[in-house]
Amino acid sequence: MAIFKDEIIDLAIMKDDLYRLSGYHNTSCISIYLPTHRGGVETLNGQDAINLKNQAKDVRNKLIANGLISRDIEGLMNPLTSLVEDPDFWRHQSDGLAIFISEDIFEKFTVPVKFEEQNYVSSEFYVKPLIPLYNNTGTYFLLTLKKEGPKFYEGNRYGIIPVDVEGIIPSRLEDSVGYDFKQKQLQFRTQIGGNKPGSFHGHGESEVKNKNELQTYFRDIDRGIMNLLNKKQDIPLVLCCLDYYYPVYREVCTHKNLYPGFISSNPADLDNLQLHEKACMLLEQYFNSDLSTSRERFLIGLDKGKSSTELKEIVMSAVHGKIDTLFIEKNSDAYGIYDPANGNVYIQEEHTLSNVSLMNLTAKKVFEQGGIVYLLERNEMPDGSSDMNALYRY
Repeated sequence: MAIFKDEIIDLAIMKDDLYRLSGYHNTSCISIYLPTHRGGVETLNGQDAINLKNQAKDVRNKLIANGLISRDIEGLMNPLTSLVEDPDFWRHQSDGLAIFISEDIFEKFTVPVKFEEQNYVSSEFYVKPLIPLYNNTGTYFLLTLKKEGPKFYEGNRYGIIPVDVEGIIPSRLEDSVGYDFKQKQLQFRTQIGGNKPGSFHGHGESEVKNKNELQTYFRDIDRGIMNLLNKKQDIPLVLCCLDYYYPVYREVCTHKNLYPGFISSNPADLDNLQLHEKACMLLEQYFNSDLSTSRERFLIGLDKGKSSTELKEIVMSAVHGKIDTLFIEKNSDAYGIYDPANGNVYIQEEHTLSNVSLMNLTAKKVFEQGGIVYLLERNEMPDGSSDMNALYRY
């Protein structure tokens, strides 16, 4: 039986976790973000652990400045100290690490996103860097074609997860064409010379037979895939296979959204991480299509009074659930206070323990109310003159 999951498995933080952290408030909420390494010299020399230790020192100083007593500070920081000293933990990292600490919370999430190193101490958690993980992440399906052991995945720009297709598609070519295939294949290779794969461009009898057998096999795979995806025709289907498999599968494929390009590799040579990386390279234009459309809608909305670049107006609109799409310059922030009693926004020059990140607040509200949040480089913003752009619901 096929198994689809709401989230891609590489994302250690689930959407429910993000909702919970977004709505959490306490006297001292600590958020730490670090870029980490999957391996290499940085892992061997403990660089990631050293970076966390430095962040912990900075957090401790902020807690002291906030007037916390030593006992309370140690209670908050002890789990972090233990994590710094855990070598096994640092050997199993992805690209980024997010840590959240409060009186009754110590949670850590390893995710395939490279964060800017930072910490944040306030009455709320800083979740802005994580929110785009669940906004227009670009879902796709991935099929690896092999004569033995084809596999099927559901993926997005942040990870892939295998889908259980046992009993749905044939597990090997012989299941479709019979177990005398190997003898036929040996004869075919002898006729074309050595062990080189056939290209199917000629008209030799052996080439035709082998192409026909592959077509039979691929039709059976396609039939199973279509039974699985009959209501998901709008999601692209990507192939990873040898070059001469792709045109054969394309001939028999009935999925309406077979991606025009494919991953030209032997799937047996790729692990899931490499497979995902190659898929992301292939699908870059697909991933960016929603962003391009959102930019255009924002610019049209400016002429109609349905978009804004004014920070105070955007914050207040987010609180009242008026924002459809939010664009934030990823390396910027703004601090201050939102007063719900009078609806005013007070902007302050720097972050203190008595104010909040207004961009974090805005991103949280848009996320909690079902809107889309993009974190972008300055040159990617619809209107680069402002650190926040908002498209209203209309």
